[in-house]
Amino acid sequence: MPDFPTLATLAEDLESGRTTSRKLVEACIARIADPSGEGQRTFIHVDKDAALAAADAMDALRKVKAAPSRYAGIPISIKDLFDIKGQTTRAGSRALDDSDPAEHDAATVARLRQAGFVLIGRTNMTEFAYSGIGINPHYGTPKGAWNRAEGHVPGGSSSGAAVSVLDGMAHGALGTDTGGSCRIPAAFNGIVGYKPTQRRVPLDGAVPLSFSLDSIGPLARSVSCCAILDAVLANEPIVALRPRPVKGMRLAVPTTIALDDLDKAVAETFERALKSLSDHGAMIERIEMAEFHDIGPMNAKGGFAASESYAWHRYLITSKGDVYDPRVSVRIMRGEAQSAADYIDLLNERRSLIARVNARIAPYDALVLPTTANTPPKIADLADDKAFTTQNLRALRNCTLINMIDGCAISLPAHREGDVPVGLMLAGAGGSDRRIFELAAGMEAVIRV
Repeated sequence: MPDFPTLATLAEDLESGRTTSRKLVEACIARIADPSGEGQRTFIHVDKDAALAAADAMDALRKVKAAPSRYAGIPISIKDLFDIKGQTTRAGSRALDDSDPAEHDAATVARLRQAGFVLIGRTNMTEFAYSGIGINPHYGTPKGAWNRAEGHVPGGSSSGAAVSVLDGMAHGALGTDTGGSCRIPAAFNGIVGYKPTQRRVPLDGAVPLSFSLDSIGPLARSVSCCAILDAVLANEPIVALRPRPVKGMRLAVPTTIALDDLDKAVAETFERALKSLSDHGAMIERIEMAEFHDIGPMNAKGGFAASESYAWHRYLITSKGDVYDPRVSVRIMRGEAQSAADYIDLLNERRSLIARVNARIAPYDALVLPTTANTPPKIADLADDKAFTTQNLRALRNCTLINMIDGCAISLPAHREGDVPVGLMLAGAGGSDRRIFELAAGMEAVIRV
């Protein structure tokens, strides 16, 4: 993978005059347009003229010391789930082709604009965000980082978001995470993905999958990059990130479910990362999390994702169900069979789950577990629906645990250079976002040795 710069480096280059926003945007556009690359599958729409105009505006503001932030002029990508004023939001589908253009930016898009980030284009995704694999039959599937000659999945649902950062087509990406949709593609592509505490970032202007579980977060090249974007998305001050020393970290490894059925490369990489953390002075305890056993039965009828997506899609899928990806529509339709009583039970069970898990993990700084149970499967191997379902569930499993407990989590690349990408997930209770970022920044370099 090319060594593209971090947001901090880009900000320094812009401030010093070593580069301009226009140069950065032109370079990203050139990479997107490269016929030998993944740009045509990574982006559903590239707003070249608007991006160049915004770049010129940021360069002009910087010249008169009026840039809205240090990061003004840096190009980023936007998942096709978000409203951008004047554009049609398709959510990776053909069912919304004839929808009216958005009248307003999504809240998070508006915040990124206010900070001066340049929107380079809309990235491809799993249709309606309903899979952790990243395959899209309508717009193509961008190949992930691993062994591109063979073609491995990019992870989903924020598939194009991850590949845009990986290939330097953008320097950060706006994604969503309902059951891992920022963290899975980050893990499969060797970058960083963050799922915030849900209540910190507004969902307004984003097509919902599950309004109970949806979270909006960044994908980027480093922990610090994600922390910068997260602060903007949450409308919080951008404060310098202080990495916590690894020595003295209190980390819990949940042995319940999270370590089951791991691919060999995932298991070996995870154990090597734990050993490195321990060697550097982290206190690591393997604990049972009996509460995690409750999550499977809670989702047996499709859970929040099926019930809440069905409520949103029920009229659209009646009129345009024939253009939906069948692997998506079948999951949405599971919500039709859920009763109001089922849904109320789900709400109550989740409330109890969150309270019990928070009490269990309170003595620790964070949970640490593999981001996914699997390494990126080959795209060709998933033509069979059974194989797809198996790998999709394995990709989603560990990340879903954290969405269900209303937590926050980050996926860090844990593999060595040249090895298959493997993510290590650091997670905490809702509201512990700053601590998770500080811990992740402290261990970022340590876990890959």
